[in-house]
Amino acid sequence: MDYHYETVDNVLKVSLDGRLVAACSEEFKKEMFERLKEAKNILFDLSKMSHIDSSGLGALVSILQVVNANGGVIKLACIQSRPKIVFDITKVYRVFDIYDTVEAALAAFNAPA
Repeated sequence: MDYHYETVDNVLKVSLDGRLVAACSEEFKKEMFERLKEAKNILFDLSKMSHIDSSGLGALVSILQVVNANGGVIKLACIQSRPKIVFDITKVYRVFDIYDTVEAALAAFNAPA
């Protein structure tokens, strides 16, 4: 799993590439917790994430809990068909704001509440 960071306005955009699975989910979560010291709003671009397992899903939920506790927001964009199955089966899509495109997700950060 590779991840790349980019700041767009007041949002940390994290692009995930590959498989978010047990072998890398703890390392990913630790790195994200470090990034959360400086970033409040997170956008995960999942357009290149090919697979996610329960450990990867758990990492995203843990990150969501920390972000919410700090008054921030997480949005997901571009979930591909295979990972989407896991989101659908577990019904975890109910706890995330999910968008079809990165542009739509970024616009939602700036939309009036």
